[in-house]
Amino acid sequence: MVVTLVTGGTGHLGRDIVDRLVQDRRRVRVFARTPGARLDVEWASGDLATGAGLREALREVDTVINAATYSPIARRGGVRPIDFFRSPSAVDVEGTERLLQLCGQAGVRHFLHVSIVGLDEATLPYARVKLAGERLVRASALSWSVVRAMPFYYLLDKFLSGLVWLPLWPVPTTTFDSVDTSDVAAHVVTCAFDGLRGERAEIGGPEALDLVTFARQYQDARKLHRRILPIGVSDAKARCMGFVVSRGVRGRLSWSDWLRSTVRRKAAVSSRMRAACGER
Repeated sequence: MVVTLVTGGTGHLGRDIVDRLVQDRRRVRVFARTPGARLDVEWASGDLATGAGLREALREVDTVINAATYSPIARRGGVRPIDFFRSPSAVDVEGTERLLQLCGQAGVRHFLHVSIVGLDEATLPYARVKLAGERLVRASALSWSVVRAMPFYYLLDKFLSGLVWLPLWPVPTTTFDSVDTSDVAAHVVTCAFDGLRGERAEIGGPEALDLVTFARQYQDARKLHRRILPIGVSDAKARCMGFVVSRGVRGRLSWSDWLRSTVRRKAAVSSRMRAACGER
């Protein structure tokens, strides 16, 4: 059975992609700096930023799904002044370039690259880095596909959780359609194996909402009571910040349903922890 290699397979989106591939009974290899515990996939240790272990990871690989990225903003859940001046490129640019080169040498038949909707007009350094990596894929001699996705619900959740301590939330009124990683994963896996190539349909969430509505639904789900101060943003400025509405495939899971399921899951985990502590 041919191998599908997933880079970034231990991240939020990557885990969902791996789950979907396993459900489809494909042979999956995950390229990661630290191998995980699951036994239904193969693990290849290495680092995309340095290239360590990459050549070995590509042995017998037919399809590569490149879901690896490095976003300081996403990792910390908020923006710092440094993010307006630079963003690391070792994974998204140099790592992608190295991966493409080695895929060509290894005879990989399909290279699918996960990217972000609205990069052409976004101006943050991370967006510029992502766009540079995407352009390398488009210029490659490999048989390639690019799937652009909207920002994920878990990132929006991180951003809003950072406002919890404030009595007044300044929130832009701009509209966009955030999406769940499970819906993106399903679309990515479909695009990886349906035989089509090139620029594929981008994917966003089922609803295009203004950020104020996203924030209010977040507060309702978390039983918070904070005043929201809507801040008007021009369409041009919104596009520069990456706030756009996707044009393509729509996910199924709504923001409100995602919030409800997340609250239930956290409550269940907390209950199990309390029970475990009580047993001790």
